[in-house]
Amino acid sequence: MVTLRKRILFALLMAVLPLTSGCTKHSKKERYYLVSTNTDVGYWKTVAAGFQKAGDEYGVTAEMRGPGKFDSQGEVAAFRAVVALKPTGIIVSVSNSALMAPEIDAAIDAGIPVITVDSDSPASKRLYFIGTNNLEAGRLGGHRLAAQLNGKGNVAFFSNPGQPNLDERLKGYRETFAGYPGIKVVEVFDMKGDTGTAMDKTTEYLARTGADKVDAIVCLESSSAKDVGEVFKRLKVKDRLLIAMDLDVGTLLLVKDGIIDSTISQKPYTMGFLGLKALDEIHHYPVRLAGDYGLDPFAPFPAFIDTGVSLVDKNNVDPLLERVRAVELQ
Repeated sequence: MVTLRKRILFALLMAVLPLTSGCTKHSKKERYYLVSTNTDVGYWKTVAAGFQKAGDEYGVTAEMRGPGKFDSQGEVAAFRAVVALKPTGIIVSVSNSALMAPEIDAAIDAGIPVITVDSDSPASKRLYFIGTNNLEAGRLGGHRLAAQLNGKGNVAFFSNPGQPNLDERLKGYRETFAGYPGIKVVEVFDMKGDTGTAMDKTTEYLARTGADKVDAIVCLESSSAKDVGEVFKRLKVKDRLLIAMDLDVGTLLLVKDGIIDSTISQKPYTMGFLGLKALDEIHHYPVRLAGDYGLDPFAPFPAFIDTGVSLVDKNNVDPLLERVRAVELQ
């Protein structure tokens, strides 16, 4: 009788153990990395905040690596250094797909899961992309610009050509302008990640008159808008349009003051938050990493998770300003 009772207890214990072991599956030994460039920019601090929040919830290690300024080669070096650590998983924002794609492929081949966020590298073996539909972001900005200019005017862009997400945004603007023959793109200026260069070029644009007048300036990336806006403010410009990208306190204050007409908002916190959780899922429920999942109707991954985009102007800026201030003060 005693022996039978012991056998029953042992059987119950063996049945329960698999159910309870999942409650302690996470560990600080699981190391997840976020790799980007321009990590000193408020936008990336927000991505990192979402990444860290998910890490804290799971009790795993979450770190951001990458150059503080715009530096595609530096980002590649940071990515290689992270791969050498044999991490549990990596999310990366691709500043130059030609440079980064081979690095992503090498990581996947080494069994390290890689998901792109913010800026994609679809030609690589990355598992999938989490971020903004950047084509839609450009279309949204394009319709706003066309409405504010009444369908006519010269437009200049600040960008880092070759950066996939910025190129997609520009494409969205151009597609929208196709419906407004009175709008002309006069230049896409390569600011090379330097906001000081953008400020100098803004002064030149604002000095143009007559047929060469630049009626609107669009900042396709997050770092330049507040500095370009300060040039508008210093020169007391009232007859030109400025459209920004992303949310930081400096940009939102200029939107509130009416110096920046509007800014296109992404969800960088969400990208970081979902990115780590996606890597964690892959780690604990492994699947084959290398595969042509893009054509596979039974793929374990989506091709793209759209985190959303919206337009912010004077009408809705106040509550967002309060929230962004709170994050930047952390």
